[in-house]
Amino acid sequence: MKTDAHEKQMAEEQQAIHERMGRIKHKLLVLSGKGGVGKSTVAVNLATALAMRGHTVGLLDVDIHGPSVPRLLGLENTSARLEPQGGGPSLLIPVPAAHNIRVMSIAFLLGDRDTAVIWRGPMKYKVIKQFLTDVAWGDLDYLVVDSPPGTGDEPLSVVQLIEDATGAVIVTTPQELAIADVRKCVTFCRQLDLPIVGVIENMSGFVCPSCGEQIDLFKTGGGRKMAEDLGEPFLGSVPFDPQLVEAGDGGTPYVEHFANSAAAKAFAEAVNTIVERTMPGDNRKPTGGDEKTMRIAIPVTEGRLSAHFGHCAQFALIDVKPDQKTIHKTQMMAAPAHEPGLLPRWLAEQGAEMIIAGGMGGRAQGLFQQQNISVVVGAPSEAPDAIVAAYLDGTLETGTNACDH
Repeated sequence: MKTDAHEKQMAEEQQAIHERMGRIKHKLLVLSGKGGVGKSTVAVNLATALAMRGHTVGLLDVDIHGPSVPRLLGLENTSARLEPQGGGPSLLIPVPAAHNIRVMSIAFLLGDRDTAVIWRGPMKYKVIKQFLTDVAWGDLDYLVVDSPPGTGDEPLSVVQLIEDATGAVIVTTPQELAIADVRKCVTFCRQLDLPIVGVIENMSGFVCPSCGEQIDLFKTGGGRKMAEDLGEPFLGSVPFDPQLVEAGDGGTPYVEHFANSAAAKAFAEAVNTIVERTMPGDNRKPTGGDEKTMRIAIPVTEGRLSAHFGHCAQFALIDVKPDQKTIHKTQMMAAPAHEPGLLPRWLAEQGAEMIIAGGMGGRAQGLFQQQNISVVVGAPSEAPDAIVAAYLDGTLETGTNACDH
């Protein structure tokens, strides 16, 4: 039987939730009825893409048994701290991540990251409530909530505690095995009157970096068809990219460090749609919108520009900010097997917008231009970073095209 003291405590906690959540414009729950679909990766990259667009963002990891968000953001060895709030009660301070994203997870409260959390439903409900009442989230445009798979305690607790949640972003992979469970997640949202912002199809196809052929690892189009069948919005398809795994294991936001990739562009388009539906008329662009990142490809052999792009061993893919005349990131990739007409398509798939080469025939230049990749020829055989730096400074001296056939 509930006592007056217990009812008073519940009322105070609900009031605290109203106060904390009232300072957050939009609360987005990232859900999936199936494990292994990359839901946490989607949540982290959506939050990062929102922050890069100029929004203030919080990211709450409510996966109590398997929190992944700290690892994906390079925060796995971080602890949250309590701080007094102007004479009021002390609150947990979210851990800052890239682009000032405010992050909270059970992992920040455990002394050892290998500790297993063995809790039943009531204890999980209590700690999720604390994440909403006892965390100094402050004023946010978006709070992205990464929930564990399924329709159990954690997502149910969040929906019940946040009475004005904006809606759910539902993640699936294309194959029927995943979609069958994700359909239950849609039913879960409908039964709880939680709007569905949209469905994202993750791991939708894979483009082979060697041959350029698209491989449907888990089929493709299943998420779109499910959304259409159920009458729910479709936010887009995110292709599988091994660099997503690399970025996640390295604790770096994929959408920032591989901004020109097909997967990053798919995340950006999904975020554009989310913002259009939740903040109509918002015209903010990604931070650094006036500092556009551009990817330049350099054919490389033995550490220097190769005389002919088709005979190189590697490509240097160099991300630059032309307005600042700075190099942002360089990565080396093995060149695919030599095959007529393959390289322009392959480099376009890697997000290249320009190629600087020593020599290139007219037909090849035309194929690059068809892929919207501009071409500079006659560059000297120097280190790729030096060539790009000279190009940005306007001091790159180009000679005769080493190949005119």
